[in-house]
Amino acid sequence: VCVVFLQSCQCLAWKPRPARVWPCPVESQHVVAGYSDGTVRVFSVSRTEMELKMHPHAAALTAVTYSTNGEMILSGGKDGIVAVSSPRTGMTIHVLADHKGSPITVLQCTRKQYHDFGVEGGELWLATSSDRRVSVWASDWLQDKCDLLDWLSFPAPAGPEGLDSLPPSLAAFSPWEHGVLVYVGFGMQKEALFYSLRKKQVLRKISLPAFATSLSLSPAVPFMAIGFGDRLLRLQPCPAGEPQDYAGHDDTVHLCRFAPSGRRLLTASHSAVLLWELTGA
Repeated sequence: VCVVFLQSCQCLAWKPRPARVWPCPVESQHVVAGYSDGTVRVFSVSRTEMELKMHPHAAALTAVTYSTNGEMILSGGKDGIVAVSSPRTGMTIHVLADHKGSPITVLQCTRKQYHDFGVEGGELWLATSSDRRVSVWASDWLQDKCDLLDWLSFPAPAGPEGLDSLPPSLAAFSPWEHGVLVYVGFGMQKEALFYSLRKKQVLRKISLPAFATSLSLSPAVPFMAIGFGDRLLRLQPCPAGEPQDYAGHDDTVHLCRFAPSGRRLLTASHSAVLLWELTGA
């Protein structure tokens, strides 16, 4: 079943499965999608139909995700605005303009405990924008709390070209190191940075052969997948180890996604989608 719209879908995310329920019932599976007209739309997988349409943005959507419990939808636009909306009521409860002026490239949520970092909140989430800035937030949506925990800005050499032609700024919480996030993007060096939210500093760096175009961290084992513009995919053990490089794509590897089990990896380029089986993962 295909649903056709005049606007283009720019980003999407699966709703997290209910806690302690596996496998997730088909009737409870939902997908949220962000569109070029600034709308956020929620689709039911079982009914193959749109259940909710919200319009929290004035610009095209560039990133979207669910909160860890699936009760909120976080969306980011080409103008740098981040909105937090309720799929239950259809209302937008927060609008954050901290990244205003630069497209949002990544939104990610992760679970946390209260007072882990001296602020109240039920989860951490981060927003990354094209201008190499990352904001980290602690939130408790039921209590209407959303506090800025950290603000990162990574330097880069001056260049005559615009942001659209530069490698993307990408960040992700580490599944294996509590309170650590990984950042890749255009900068002074071609490298992946491991930043500690507790120590407020970069713990270590891993050199890369080129500026990364995609990033995914395995939820099961300390490995990260990194895509590059020269058709290269790299599997990098962390915190150190010999990387494994793979060819096979016809163009820039612009998407890497580990499966929740960590046993499979999905990668995509201009006209190819590859599914990798990771032995020993």
